[in-house]
Amino acid sequence: MEFPDFSQFEKQIDIIFSNKDLLTQAFVHRSFINEKAGRGLKHNERLEFLGDAVLELAVTDFLYKKFPQEPEGILTAYRAAMVNTISLSKAAKKLNLEAFLLLSKGERMDTNKGREHILANTFEALVGALYMDGGFEVARGFIEQSLFDYIDEIVEQKLYKDAKSYFQEIAQEKQKVTPHYELVEAIGPDHDKEFIMGVFLEDTKIAEGKGYSKQKAESDAARAGLEKLGWL
Repeated sequence: MEFPDFSQFEKQIDIIFSNKDLLTQAFVHRSFINEKAGRGLKHNERLEFLGDAVLELAVTDFLYKKFPQEPEGILTAYRAAMVNTISLSKAAKKLNLEAFLLLSKGERMDTNKGREHILANTFEALVGALYMDGGFEVARGFIEQSLFDYIDEIVEQKLYKDAKSYFQEIAQEKQKVTPHYELVEAIGPDHDKEFIMGVFLEDTKIAEGKGYSKQKAESDAARAGLEKLGWL
């Protein structure tokens, strides 16, 4: 693949990196390193780890100030909805991060739901790179521009509610049935396995979800079920 022009991304977000290697590293997926071993690049997982912490602090500060009357439990639920894979991948798509991703040929061809996880992780890595290069305020400003607006949708559509609990609540109310979950498929080696779980109402499979744990896959399935049945 042609190496991305990261200066175009800098113009897009209106932030110029002092350390260009940090910006590049934020977009390097582990699969690219495995495929291009001699290129001397580092993958983005350490930056992702750092960005996750910076993101949580920035979002927590934002929510604490925006909702001065809300209790801890509600603020925690809001935060979880803002920094989950769905919200972060959505923000990443809006920023067109996918155009700059450095992936192996195999990962680039695979455009299933696993790509959402990669995009979410890249968003976190980018936050980590911004923090390392420019400090917390630069990273916070980027998060404000790309993520904070989602809170209105999260509150209005009750996306902060635990999807499994919410699905069960409405299923029992509307259909007098308690949903159950079954493993549909497990993909990949033991150290990097992705699970596909189905959510069922009696014998009818309503939707499927993916995740790197069964719990996350069940939550994803419940969210998909809510959308499919128009219960959001």
